Amino acid sequence: MLKVIAPLAALMIAIIATEAIAQQQAAQPAQAAPQQQAALPAADMQTTPSVPSERVKDIASVAGVRSNQLVGYGIVVGLNGTGDGNVAATLQSMQSMVSRFGLNIDAGSLSAKNAAAVMVTADLPAFAKPGQKIDITVSAIGKAASLVGGNLLMTPLVGADNETYAMAQGNLAVGGLGVSGANGSTVTVNVPTVGRVPGGATVERTVATPFESMPAMMLNLNTPDFSTAQRLVAAIDKSMGAGTATALDAATVKVNAPRDVNQRVSFMAAVQDIRVDQSAPPARVIVNSRTGTIVIGDGVFLTPAAVSHGSLTVRITESQNVTTGQGGIATGQGAVAQGGQNTTTQQSQVDVNQAKVKMFMFAPGVQLSKIVDAVNSVGASPSDLVAILEALKQAGALHAELIVI
Repeated sequence: MLKVIAPLAALMIAIIATEAIAQQQAAQPAQAAPQQQAALPAADMQTTPSVPSERVKDIASVAGVRSNQLVGYGIVVGLNGTGDGNVAATLQSMQSMVSRFGLNIDAGSLSAKNAAAVMVTADLPAFAKPGQKIDITVSAIGKAASLVGGNLLMTPLVGADNETYAMAQGNLAVGGLGVSGANGSTVTVNVPTVGRVPGGATVERTVATPFESMPAMMLNLNTPDFSTAQRLVAAIDKSMGAGTATALDAATVKVNAPRDVNQRVSFMAAVQDIRVDQSAPPARVIVNSRTGTIVIGDGVFLTPAAVSHGSLTVRITESQNVTTGQGGIATGQGAVAQGGQNTTTQQSQVDVNQAKVKMFMFAPGVQLSKIVDAVNSVGASPSDLVAILEALKQAGALHAELIVI
């Protein structure tokens, strides 16, 4: 009797425990759902390429906050005989320069052996204020062989509107070297006709920016992408409040910022430090046909395809046979000492060689590593790999964007 009661008791305890668990799950449905939803992204991350999160300042720029290019024409003096010489433009520039100090000198009496005409370029950063220093680059435009040891005279730098925004002057730092000998031989290291002057220009005028007057700030993505733009909006709204950001297109996100300048600076500083999970880039294969450089991105795969790549080599060898004439004595190199005349016969030998190559096959959905291993196994050169990738794309087996630069 006890043997029958014991199993029944165990069965009743199991039923009661099952009902208690069911009632507990029914009473707390809100806790079970988040656990199931939290498991989905983990599974999704295993199937999609992992892309690290980046700050907003690394993936986007603020519209209107940009640098401006400046350019100017100047004279470099103090060269050790490596200047332009008798270039008319340089002589005229030197005459104009000295005339500003009350000297009336004929251009024909001048020599530009120690001077050179140069172009001065610089980038004026955003929000640069008068009195700040910027770097400049000096490049020779005449016959100067080297700018080593030169000193740039005061040169105005103008913008696209032909207004002066900076004044440049200073000693050049040249990383190149050029040496010539008396017999005309020369040795050149790097480029001696280009130099830089760190902090060689002083800002004289401020470029107006729309940062203070814009009703809303515009963030322009460095790489336009709809997914990244949507994730950027979600990250800003999560940090700054719902409705703060709006995606206008794949490249521009509108951000509602405070009108007060001080608050706007603090607001944009906080926005640029927000981290955004970028979307995986599209599958691309980049090919440089000139250098043979090939870059295969993540996500590239192939459908079944068989590839055979070979090369046909044709070699032509030319040779000459010299037959000595009768009565003559050959002295070498086709010369005849006396009597007779040499006969020259042209002979050509053509050899055709076709390399034996193996055919290899890509399995369905093969990934990047398998593609590289298969191509390397047949000893394909970079130019051969370019041809193979182009043929696979035409056959529809390469599932990626093929870009030839």
